[in-house]
Amino acid sequence: MKIIDSKGRLFGKVSILDLGAAFVIFLVIVGIFFFPGTPLTEGIVAQTKAKPIEVDVLVRGLSVGDFQGLLQEFQAEKTANIVIRNQPAGKVNIKSSKPLPRTTAVPQPDGTVKALPDPRPEITMIQDLILTLEGKAQITDNGAVLDNTKKVKVGIPIQLEGKNYDFNASVIAVRVQE
Repeated sequence: MKIIDSKGRLFGKVSILDLGAAFVIFLVIVGIFFFPGTPLTEGIVAQTKAKPIEVDVLVRGLSVGDFQGLLQEFQAEKTANIVIRNQPAGKVNIKSSKPLPRTTAVPQPDGTVKALPDPRPEITMIQDLILTLEGKAQITDNGAVLDNTKKVKVGIPIQLEGKNYDFNASVIAVRVQE
């Protein structure tokens, strides 16, 4: 009696293809239960003491009808929810807000260029500002981490949400307070 017959069956009973499929399924089951891969704790920061940090964010082109009212809300509320990479990262305190002037480059007769206030009327509804935010973060070798999972670095876009506002900003400075 042959080990493999003309139809590809082992000892005339079991197909080699069926045996191969069963072996692959067995390997998948072993791989799932005995070697599950990297642990899910990769993004979790070791329990270190949280230190206070200050984060400066730049808000460009914020369309707002009552800019002074928004600045007053920053002074009255003092807290905002922060969202980093579409994931909530807790609350931060708004330490200060500094409006930036809207200017335009104006060539001068002598060939130089001066930055002068933008005369266009629609610019009064578009504002730029720098906000300084305070919060607590764990300091790791890779930088400051808010809410145990969200790294805060220069250039990261964040979203600030308050009672009457919800806008995006970009981190321009991160300072760890001692």
